[in-house]
Amino acid sequence: MNATPQISIVIPVYNQELYLADTLQCLLKQTFSNWEAIWIDDASTDGSGAFLDSFTDPRMRVIHLPQNIGVAQARNSGVRAAKGRYLAFLDADDIWKTEKLEHQLDFMQSNHCAFSFTDYEFANHEGKGSGKVTSIPKCMTYQEALGNTTIFTSTVMFDRQKISDRLLQMPQIESEDTATWWNILRAGYCGYGLQENLTLYRRPARTRGMKSMSSNKVRALKRIWMLYRKNEGLSISQSIPYFLRYTVNAMKRRI
Repeated sequence: MNATPQISIVIPVYNQELYLADTLQCLLKQTFSNWEAIWIDDASTDGSGAFLDSFTDPRMRVIHLPQNIGVAQARNSGVRAAKGRYLAFLDADDIWKTEKLEHQLDFMQSNHCAFSFTDYEFANHEGKGSGKVTSIPKCMTYQEALGNTTIFTSTVMFDRQKISDRLLQMPQIESEDTATWWNILRAGYCGYGLQENLTLYRRPARTRGMKSMSSNKVRALKRIWMLYRKNEGLSISQSIPYFLRYTVNAMKRRI
């Protein structure tokens, strides 16, 4: 491995032992190899920590946190430890296609962009794609992103020579990833969409009843509404049009 990796991959882990072998394999099979993976064990209580300690590939770096601090702060720890010019996030239960890093890096360099994201496909708990691909726009501004939360965490990549690590630090709030994208876009950047399906978004098996599923959707709506009001400081009249657009777009992704 080169002394300085070109891409740093930040992977927060909390009790994800069941999925870590798949996550590891998707990294090892990448067609682009000059990367480092920073795994942040957020005080897992299952076998995740022991699995991470079994790594022998020098591109793997493991940070064991002494106590659980939550996904936002765990990612922030990884950002602070990153050495690469480019930064990518990968959730421990998601899967990248083998050409993900190569194609996205080429896309960013060809378009001279600071922030990019890609299409993604929903998958079941076993990691098998459903065929339902979320297609993303070619470019997304702050105003557009307020009504469309289609940017998925495991698809993003940033150029740290163009975006400061300060902007990449996630706030300790619900929907911290969406809030971070909005903060970056509000600063004047545009998010560029690579319209290629390069990520599998694993969703857990639906073992709970319809009441619980509906409750989750209501909580998601409340989180977005609170982001408008508290994080973005929008008035009720300003928030309503964005909220309606967000609701419609979220429904389209699930159809």
